[in-house]
Amino acid sequence: MDIYSTIFEVIDMRSFSNLWYWIALTVLWSTASHFVLGVPFDLALKAKRQGGTRMADLEDLVRINCGRLLSIAEVSGLMLTALAAAAITILGFTGFVYDMEFSQALFLMAFPMIFVGLLNIRLARRISIEEPKGEQLVALLRRQRFYVQLIGMMSIFSTAMWGMYQNIVIGPLGG
Repeated sequence: MDIYSTIFEVIDMRSFSNLWYWIALTVLWSTASHFVLGVPFDLALKAKRQGGTRMADLEDLVRINCGRLLSIAEVSGLMLTALAAAAITILGFTGFVYDMEFSQALFLMAFPMIFVGLLNIRLARRISIEEPKGEQLVALLRRQRFYVQLIGMMSIFSTAMWGMYQNIVIGPLGG
């Protein structure tokens, strides 16, 4: 037996039974819910509690990130949409039509993030039009975080159900 077959025998290389996949999924959703429009949510909470310069810093950071996000959406939004649609379609077909578990795992991570991206662009547009300040801005960020967490919970639940189904069908020995 060579070294590669030994490594692949010891380490399970299937996605849904691999601990690293679940760690990556957890990190993805915890990061997505912590950074609302690129702004750390704890900064919004501190700004709400302390006000003053913290609130001014939050407002500036949100304004900068909204401008950046909207600029990216306007300049290269069509190309990014086309590339994302192509990537998601390829992952969906190779994963669920051709039964490649790695593509299924990537699809189940990437597909819900499309909705998070759309929500972020929608909120950035709303903030750039309305220009909310203070408590109103923090309330918008809190609502956005709630929606991202809701999408994350549904995503993690459906990924866990699909992963358990795959592990039951394939079996513990990959057979």
